[in-house]
Amino acid sequence: MSGEPQADCLFCRIVAREIPATVVRETETTLAFRDINPQAPTHVLVVPKAHYPHAAALADADPALAGTLLAEAGRVAEEEKVAESAGGAGYRLIFNTGAGAGQTVFHAHVHVLGGGDGLREKLV
Repeated sequence: MSGEPQADCLFCRIVAREIPATVVRETETTLAFRDINPQAPTHVLVVPKAHYPHAAALADADPALAGTLLAEAGRVAEEEKVAESAGGAGYRLIFNTGAGAGQTVFHAHVHVLGGGDGLREKLV
């Protein structure tokens, strides 16, 4: 059921602290942690603590939480110093929705990517 923790979900288990992660930011409703396979010098995942299979399901079920997730991604970019306002060159926010789009963990999450000169060339 959407919103409820799923025993077989990697990110639910990270949120529950059953699996370790390098946490960079936490709120009552979100958790941000470093990607274990970074695709950029800064690569942080921001997840809602509640389980939704993808971003569209999250937005449909809880638009306020979807907005909070995006706001937290912006705060992570500031704290990681990749946001222009923090002296960085800018950053990308990426949601992969569905296996065909590269989603491998079916818990809504946004990738915060920044740093390095090749970011524009690596991604559309």
